[in-house]
Amino acid sequence: MIGIIKKRAVLLACAAAMTISAFGCGAGQSSSRRNRNNNTTEATTEEITSRSESKSRPMIAANQIYSNSPYYDRLKWVYYGEGEGQVKKRDVDLFLIAPTIDYKGEVFVDSDDDAAREKFHAVINERMGIFAENTRVFAPYYDQVSKKGYEASDRDKEIYLQFAYADISEAFRYYLQFENKGRPIIIAGFSQGADMCLRLLKDYFSDEKLQSQLVAAYAIGGCIPENTAEEFPYLHFAQKADDTGVIVSFDCEAPEVSESIFCPEGSKIISINPLNWTTDSTIAKKELNKGACFMKKGTGEIESEVPGLCGCYIDPERGTLKVTNINKKDYPPVYDIFTDGSYRLYDYEFFYKNLQENVGVRIEAYKAAQANPDTPAETSTAQTETTQPAAAQKANTVKR
Repeated sequence: MIGIIKKRAVLLACAAAMTISAFGCGAGQSSSRRNRNNNTTEATTEEITSRSESKSRPMIAANQIYSNSPYYDRLKWVYYGEGEGQVKKRDVDLFLIAPTIDYKGEVFVDSDDDAAREKFHAVINERMGIFAENTRVFAPYYDQVSKKGYEASDRDKEIYLQFAYADISEAFRYYLQFENKGRPIIIAGFSQGADMCLRLLKDYFSDEKLQSQLVAAYAIGGCIPENTAEEFPYLHFAQKADDTGVIVSFDCEAPEVSESIFCPEGSKIISINPLNWTTDSTIAKKELNKGACFMKKGTGEIESEVPGLCGCYIDPERGTLKVTNINKKDYPPVYDIFTDGSYRLYDYEFFYKNLQENVGVRIEAYKAAQANPDTPAETSTAQTETTQPAAAQKANTVKR
């Protein structure tokens, strides 16, 4: 019940704050437009609150110590401590957040729904293999925003995302209180999951103790705005293959794409190149790609692995990751919410083996730094065979 009350409070507070902002800053809008937006928000808030209050959350003990958090219930977790007790000691924890699973339906995905839970398992399994060899996995269910929610106005969409984040924050708070015990942490997510990662980092990691426990945050497909580091100076972004306490982020698209729903024209995001681990615009050749991996749906098993599938470089104007050496017709955006040439759905798949290797590299760098706190970190040993992109090449797809 406390979790529900918290979510309701977040939603109502956010709606109130944004309504004030809308009236303060939206003088140029017509009154009919303001009224339409406000009425939509109020109705949606009422509907969401009613649905939340009707949920039952059985308490199935996850720990010896009782907690009134809904995440005390093991049924609120896709995975809870997965990998514990294995032969290989996994002394790093992974907090893994699922991407959007619903592209139809209502504004929200109800995480208590059985069909939704199957999809949660599928998308978590498809990405967990990048991290699972080295980590103990915690992956919560959460009431997330659907495609319909993403198509709402910016103000309403932010309210919906705050509602989704209330679940993630409560799950992370519970994990910290009962399970972490000072262990190193990796936070990871894709798309909406990456958005949730960034919110967690902003909320929790101003704390120096937690900062010291962060191996890295893989917020991939999050389209993190360029000014984020200025607004939140305690957040640090990856500059090479083996720095720690940093955010690893990028979002893939074809070279000719100039705008998308998550990175509109004129905006710029923060990225690192997952093949050469640099943040400039040099091209990483496809030979550096150790393996694109495509999963059997829902199982997490690799169905096909293609070394050297594609190269990439960071667009100096947009900050997005431009993928080369592939035909975009072979990798369609699938959903109409995405621009033609958006490779967002393939962010993890295109660079699967490089990301998997990098998780191990950062963990080892973190352990080395903890063992020798007075020793400066070594310079990255990642391969750097690159080529400066010609300006004339930027607008053209590089052929296979």
